[in-house]
Amino acid sequence: MFFRLETDGTQQDVELEGLYSGPFRSACWIIGGGPSLDQLPVEAIAHSPVPRFGINLAGSSLLRPTFWTSYDPTARFHRSIYLDAGITKFVHRRRAMDLVPETTFKVCECPNTLFFDRSPDRGFHNYLSGPGITDWQDTFIQAVGDACRLGFRTLYLAGCDMFIEPSCDQQRFASVHGVEYRPRELLRDFFARCRQAGLTDERMQLLAPPRQYHFDEVKPLDAASNTDWHYFRVVQYLRLSRRALARAGLELISVTPASRLNDHFEYRPVEQVLDDIRRSVGDPERESTRGRYTSTAARQAAALGPMRDFRPHNWSAPAAPEKKPVAEEQPDRRDARERVRQVLDDVPEVPVAVNEDA
Repeated sequence: MFFRLETDGTQQDVELEGLYSGPFRSACWIIGGGPSLDQLPVEAIAHSPVPRFGINLAGSSLLRPTFWTSYDPTARFHRSIYLDAGITKFVHRRRAMDLVPETTFKVCECPNTLFFDRSPDRGFHNYLSGPGITDWQDTFIQAVGDACRLGFRTLYLAGCDMFIEPSCDQQRFASVHGVEYRPRELLRDFFARCRQAGLTDERMQLLAPPRQYHFDEVKPLDAASNTDWHYFRVVQYLRLSRRALARAGLELISVTPASRLNDHFEYRPVEQVLDDIRRSVGDPERESTRGRYTSTAARQAAALGPMRDFRPHNWSAPAAPEKKPVAEEQPDRRDARERVRQVLDDVPEVPVAVNEDA
């Protein structure tokens, strides 16, 4: 599923599937680039004992991801992501020989960078099964697939607005001309109604643009409309894949208040999710260290009933692999070794003068 690549094309498989699963549902934050992210308690998310999976430029200047993936060309992303050994990066094979921005390093040379192959013919019914990662031309879809393969079964979606809203200036200007924006309306439908009212794209472009991301980046009007349509399409893809998600035991929980995903997936306030994490995993900020190195008392619950480890019925440990017999040395090799020994034995000793005063 995942592998390392070298600059000469050498491939080394790395077995990570299920590595992050545990005795309960392992959780992971999926960090999107939506403008709502800087309205969430980002510092609490960053310090929670749950890893963070970053998408493209998401989280820039707010937090560092534990995992990271991208779909777009390498030149669109930051050098510090690729060269940070603390971030596990999942990148498609075709990006392996790209140059890291502002360096002469290949992406495949970067530390803690793993590659995968995409499967473009995957349907909704087998979104999370089969070889490779589903390719529906979207990084969010890719991140969900990666996280599931790693063993995570609860994904908290932060900053995943999955829609772009017209700016306040654009909404006010349209309202004056009788066009009202409908919450979470498709951006291209809103601008189409503006055109019908006589408002040209050129005039709307002169106004403050929509806030598309939590970081400093904007797209022209047409590109923003296309991006919003892309978000809508991805939400519908996930809606149609809910049975595949359920079969894989994967739960998507949005903590983004106005996300389009909230129509089809569970929404929980981020504060509630943080409380759930503290209860299930622990609260690192409140864990006491006093007495940990001196106390030997058991730390299980007092009312805990008896426990005993059993093996499954009729189960036996797998047999150790048989040792392959050492192949007998070939006669020609034995003869060669013997001739070398004879030559060495025939070499006369040469006396060496030793200066005892040295």
